[in-house]
Amino acid sequence: MADFIWDLDAGGVATITWDTPGKSMNVMSMAGFAELDALIDRALADVAVKGVVITSGKKDFAGGMDLNVLAGMRAGGARAIFDGVMQMHTVLRKIELAGMDFRTKKGGKPIVAALPGTALGIGLELPLATHRIFAADNPKAKIGLPEIMVGIFPGGGGTTRVSRKLGAMMAAPILLEGRLSDPKGAKAAGLIDEVVPADDLIGTAKAWVLAAKDADLVKPWDDKSYKFPGGAPYHPAGFMTFVGASAMVNGKTQGVFPAAKALLSAVYEGSLVPFDQALKIEARQFTSVLMNPSSSAMIRSLFINKEALEKGANRPQVADQSVKRLGVLGAGMMGAGIAYVAANAGIEVVLIDATQEAADRGRAHSESLLDKGIKRGRVSPARKDEVLSRITATTDYAALRGVDLIVEAVFEDAKVKAGVTKRAEEAAGEEVIFATNTSTLPITGLAAASARPGNYIGIHFFSPVDKMMLVEIIRGRKTGDRAVAKALDFVRQIRKTPIVVNDARFFYANRCIIPYINEGIRMVAEGIAPALVENAAKLLGMPLGPLQLVDETSIELGVKIARATKAAMGADYPDEAVDRVIFWMADQGRLGRKTNAGFYDYSDKGERLGLWEGLAGKYPADKVQLSLADVQHRLMMAQVLEAVRALEEGVLTDIREGDVGAILGWGFAPWSGGPFGWLDIIGAARAVQICRELTAQFGHRFEAPALLREMAENGTGFYGQPGETRAA
Repeated sequence: MADFIWDLDAGGVATITWDTPGKSMNVMSMAGFAELDALIDRALADVAVKGVVITSGKKDFAGGMDLNVLAGMRAGGARAIFDGVMQMHTVLRKIELAGMDFRTKKGGKPIVAALPGTALGIGLELPLATHRIFAADNPKAKIGLPEIMVGIFPGGGGTTRVSRKLGAMMAAPILLEGRLSDPKGAKAAGLIDEVVPADDLIGTAKAWVLAAKDADLVKPWDDKSYKFPGGAPYHPAGFMTFVGASAMVNGKTQGVFPAAKALLSAVYEGSLVPFDQALKIEARQFTSVLMNPSSSAMIRSLFINKEALEKGANRPQVADQSVKRLGVLGAGMMGAGIAYVAANAGIEVVLIDATQEAADRGRAHSESLLDKGIKRGRVSPARKDEVLSRITATTDYAALRGVDLIVEAVFEDAKVKAGVTKRAEEAAGEEVIFATNTSTLPITGLAAASARPGNYIGIHFFSPVDKMMLVEIIRGRKTGDRAVAKALDFVRQIRKTPIVVNDARFFYANRCIIPYINEGIRMVAEGIAPALVENAAKLLGMPLGPLQLVDETSIELGVKIARATKAAMGADYPDEAVDRVIFWMADQGRLGRKTNAGFYDYSDKGERLGLWEGLAGKYPADKVQLSLADVQHRLMMAQVLEAVRALEEGVLTDIREGDVGAILGWGFAPWSGGPFGWLDIIGAARAVQICRELTAQFGHRFEAPALLREMAENGTGFYGQPGETRAA
C-alpha cells in the first residue's frame, strides 16, 4: 500500500495526500520518500499539472521520521547515513526548485503544503521546502522541530532552512530547544505562512497555487541578493549572535549533549557557504551525531522505549481498566495535584480530606493552575469550569461509593495510611482498586491494612504532579494483575509515562536518588569543596547537583527518611557520616528551599543565591581536592550500581523501565540514555575497573554487582538491537 495518493482536479492542481497505512499519524520512511519523489517527477513532467498541494489524509500532517529507519541507517555506518540523508535533501530540493529555470526565473510549478494538524520533524521540514505553508486553525496542533529532545537535530534541511529563514537568534528556540507552537504561534514566529479555517484549507491552498507568480517560487536563499538574517558570522552583528549562541548552548548543555554542538556548527558553517553546500554540511553533522552512541541511546530511551511503555509493553493481559471515577484521599500538594491531572483528563474526582477547609484548598489548587493557563492563553474559561466541575471536595467517605480507583496521598505514616485505607475500602465496595502514593514505605507492609491485598498497589507520583511525567507503579507481594492493569490504564489516561517495579524499600527511583544525594553530602563531610561536587554533577548532565537536589526535596524530609531507614536496617545502616551533616544542618534551622535556607542561600522570594558560606565553618574544604573524574565517578556509580542491583534483585524486571524511569524521574544524564545505557556506552569492563578503583579508595558501596562482573567477563551489554531488553 502506498504512503502517498495522487489526485488531479479539473483545474490542473494535483493533490498529493500523505496517508501512511496502518498508522494513526504519518511517519516518513525511505520508501515514502521514494514515492513522493516519483509523484513530484510526475507533476513536473505533466503539462496538465499547474501546481501541487501536499496534504494529509489524517487529522494531523505528520509526526516525523520513523526513528527505526534512522536506527537501520546507523547500522550501515556513516556512509549509509550520509547517503540516505542526501537522498532526502535531493527530493526536498527538487520540490523547492520546482523545475524552474533560474537563468530566466521562469517555468517553475508552485508546490504548497496544507497542514490539517500537527507537523513535527520531517513533517515540518517537508513543508519548509515548499513555496508556501498553509495550516488549519487548529489550536490543538503542534508545529515544530523537536529532534533535539531525543538526541539528534533536524537533519532533513530544517536546520539550514529555518536558520536562513529566521536568522540564528530567532531560530535558536525552535532548533536548540525544540519549541513547539500552535499554528498561530508558528505563523507569528515566521515558520509558516498562513492560518486558515479548517474547512477552507485545501481550497485556499489550491487558489494560491493557481494565482502564484514566478517570483513566488524563488526562495530567499536562491536569490543572488540574499543576506543571512541578523548577519552572517563574518558580519559584526552576526559574529556576536554566534558567540552568544555558543555560550548559551554550553551553558545549558555543559558540553555533554553532542547534538546541540553539532547543530550550532551546522548553522555556523552553513551560513558561510551557498545553500546546497550548507545542506551537505548539515548532512555531515547529522551523520556525526547519529554515529555517536549518545544519540542512539537517547532515541532508544526517550522515543522507542518510552513509547512502548506508554502503550502498555508490560501490561497484564486483562480487560480494559480505564478509570471512570477516582477517589483521592488527602488534599495536600500531592493529592491536589493528582486530582487536577485526573480531572483535566476527563475523570470524575472525589477529593477527601479531614476538614472541608482542607478539601476546598485542595480543589483550589486546580483552580490556580487553570487560572495560570488562562493567563498564558492555553486554557479557556469554559475549559476551567469544565475541569473544576469534575472535582468534588468533601470530608464524607460515603462519596466514594461508585469510584473504581482510590489513590491515597496522606502523610508518610503507616498508621495514618492504615486508618484511611480501612475507611475508604468500606465505603467504596469490594471491586475498588486501592493505590497508595508513597515514596518510601514498602507496599506489602501497607497492604496488611487492606481487606483485599490483591487489589492493593503503590502509585508513586513525583512532585509537582502536573509537571513530572513519570509515575512509578509498585506491585506488592500479593498485588493482582487487575490492580496493575488499573494503575497502568490510569497513568495512560492522565498522559504520563509508567514504570512497574516490584516492592522493596525505596522502590526504584528513590533507591537510586538517595545514594546520589548521600554521596554528594558524604564528599562535603570529607572536605571536598561543595562547588566541585555540584559542578561535577552538572558536567555529567545532571539537572541538579546533589546538594541543590536535597534543598529542593527538603533536608527535613531527608532527616525523616534517614531515621526511618536506620530504624529498619539497624546495624546494617551505612550512612552515619551523611546523617551527621544533615542532622547538623537541620539543627541550624536550614531545612532546604522551603525555609529559604539549606546548602544554598536564598532571597526572600526563594531565588537561589549561592552555596551557603557557613558550611565551610563546619566542613572546611581540604587544600588538596579530588580530581574531577573521581568526583564524577562517585556520583555516577552511586546511582547506576543501585540500578543494576535493583535489576539483579528483581525490583526492576525490564531495563527499559530502568532507563526511562531514571531520565524522567530524576533527570539522570539524558545524553546517556539512562543508567543501563551509560554502562553500555562505557562498557561493562570499564565500569568494573572504575568500581575496583573506587572500592579501594572509598569503600565497599562501590563493589561491582555480580551481574556487571559477569557481563564484563563475557563482553556483553544490557542492550542488543534498539528496543531489545534484558530481564532479570
